[in-house]
Amino acid sequence: MARGKNQAPPAYRLHKATGRAVVTIGDRDIYIGEYGTEDSRRQYGLLLAGETAPKAKRDPEPSEQAITVVEVLAAFWNHAQRYYVKNGEPTNELDALRLVIRDARTLYGREPAESFGPKKLKAVRQLWIDRGQARPTVNKNQRRLTRIFRWAVAEELIPGAVLHSLTAVPGLKKGRCDLPEPPPIQPVPLEVVERTIPHLPPVIQDMIRFQLLTGARPGEVCTLRPGDVDRSTDVWEYRVEGHKTEHHGRQRIVYIGPEAQALLRPYLLRAPDQVCFSMAEAVEQRRQAASEARKTPPSCGNRRGKRSNADRKSTERQRTPQVCFDPSSYRHAIHNACDVAFQAPEPLGQREGESRAARGRRLSEAEREELDAWQKEHRWHPNQLRHTRGTEVRKQFGLEAAQVILGHAAADVTQIYAERDAEKAREVARRIG
Repeated sequence: MARGKNQAPPAYRLHKATGRAVVTIGDRDIYIGEYGTEDSRRQYGLLLAGETAPKAKRDPEPSEQAITVVEVLAAFWNHAQRYYVKNGEPTNELDALRLVIRDARTLYGREPAESFGPKKLKAVRQLWIDRGQARPTVNKNQRRLTRIFRWAVAEELIPGAVLHSLTAVPGLKKGRCDLPEPPPIQPVPLEVVERTIPHLPPVIQDMIRFQLLTGARPGEVCTLRPGDVDRSTDVWEYRVEGHKTEHHGRQRIVYIGPEAQALLRPYLLRAPDQVCFSMAEAVEQRRQAASEARKTPPSCGNRRGKRSNADRKSTERQRTPQVCFDPSSYRHAIHNACDVAFQAPEPLGQREGESRAARGRRLSEAEREELDAWQKEHRWHPNQLRHTRGTEVRKQFGLEAAQVILGHAAADVTQIYAERDAEKAREVARRIG
């Protein structure tokens, strides 16, 4: 609706929670970048020009019965909660879609879905750019948003012309934009791993060694069960269920050689459907080690099995450890061990008898940022173990063997090539696995 002659234009305002500039046009808030920057003021001018443009240049008004963007998003979300599930658990894609849906709803939720075109797609994409997301992440989110409207077209909720217009928006090209590129995952040096391992419970130590020997993904190590391992040949085969490329019709096999077999054998002496590497067992090992290392006599102070006065007064139930690790908890345990193995220098490090919370209160904001940078530089994560293994295999056996061991097979591999690759993987496992 056009403004009256005496009505003031929409104000250029600061959104304090995010530090971004915001303009309210009608009943919709539009975020236009970091507050006070030249780019955000330029976007503000463009918005004013569009807001005051003649009606003839605006998009035609859809019918009153047209479905809105928020209705499309809600319908797709109901579908996604059923579709993006593996082994009874929601996949990570569901979390990524949740953020995309939130941003599209914030900007254009009340708009008719038929009017969602390339300019509005770019406006949502600009939100991700303003947050500092890497270029590949922005492109992935753009494809997710387009996928939502593709699904809506397939369900006959919106006309196909909407999808056709959205597919005309290309992804951001490397070197053609100012967005950062994510750093490549580098292999972790074995000497760094060896310095970290002593500060972990035995269960996690064996998870790391098994991953180094086999090149398995972190999630594959976490969910390994005795019933998943075929021990009928000299090289065992771990057939992974619910792996990341299963929906493409691919099969993932982790080949287990003699050294990995010796490491894994004690963990196979449990029920076929129980995980080999138990998180509850690792927590118990950590607590037992802490109990043995305590300096205060057991008769004094708190001891294992004794609840503090605060615990007695609390009505909250005591948390019990999870049965199974997941990639996040596995990574978190390694990061904690890295912080112990690679102590930050004074005044950033923990002092004797000082808790992490006390250190956080002691450090200034600048020192906390310096500590974050130190920890980021001296921490490593489980995915780097795969790259370490892949680098070693490639040096000794070539690129093709590394691709087979790491499970990077092409989708159109024939049965003959698949058999040849399997034998190559078994040979590698016999010699260094």
